[in-house]
Amino acid sequence: MCLIVLSLHAHPELPLVLAANRDEFYRRPTAPAGFWTESPGMLAGRDLQGGGTWLGVTHAGRWAAVTNVRNPRDIQPGRRSRGWMVRDFLLGECDPRDFLAGLAAEADEFPGFNLLLGEGAAAWYFSNRDPRGVLRLGPGIHGLSNALLDTPWPKLRGARTELAGLLAGGNPAPSAAELFALLGDQSRPADAELPDTGVGLEWERTLSSRFIRSADYGTRCSTLLRLDAAGGIDFRERAFSGDSRAWHERGFYWTGC
Repeated sequence: MCLIVLSLHAHPELPLVLAANRDEFYRRPTAPAGFWTESPGMLAGRDLQGGGTWLGVTHAGRWAAVTNVRNPRDIQPGRRSRGWMVRDFLLGECDPRDFLAGLAAEADEFPGFNLLLGEGAAAWYFSNRDPRGVLRLGPGIHGLSNALLDTPWPKLRGARTELAGLLAGGNPAPSAAELFALLGDQSRPADAELPDTGVGLEWERTLSSRFIRSADYGTRCSTLLRLDAAGGIDFRERAFSGDSRAWHERGFYWTGC
């Protein structure tokens, strides 16, 4: 994933809302979200190159998502795929805090990452580039792009502000259409607002919008994960084809979390 906004206990009808875009090269082989044949209790897309996944949830309400920390000097052959962290948590039964404590011992085997995971509306964060270590997230709205938690890049600031407006007191629970529209924004900030992550100005411009489109790289899917007050889990994915805005949407809902 390259953009995640997460709300915890910010709306009475939705204890958890997670809205995320996965950005990747169009040529990287990917399977859309579904329950894995060998692990039928886990719902996730699949990275057919690395073998893991970028975001998923289980029948029991365990969920996880990962983004990379952008640093071109961090690309080294032989490192483990970040998607295995998400897969391993979802397939396990370890308490989230204990899982992250164990992961910290082997975190340098992975390129720079941000990992969000939780059970129901309880959430934790860990990055192998963040000296703060394992963090339990409190109520409110949090966000990730390709820097550390809540780093105020323009697209993340805008997404958090928009989500806060949708969840503001007295408003009905935001619809899937409203959340997908939030993720689909293609506006770009002024050059003066862009971060400098070492990829050059043209790439910074391309990567600065919430929904990315370019000749060979862009937003491959947008995903919503919502937990309602009755314990129901709603998972929806829009998978995009190349740089086209045409999508295929699939949705899953169950109760009992």
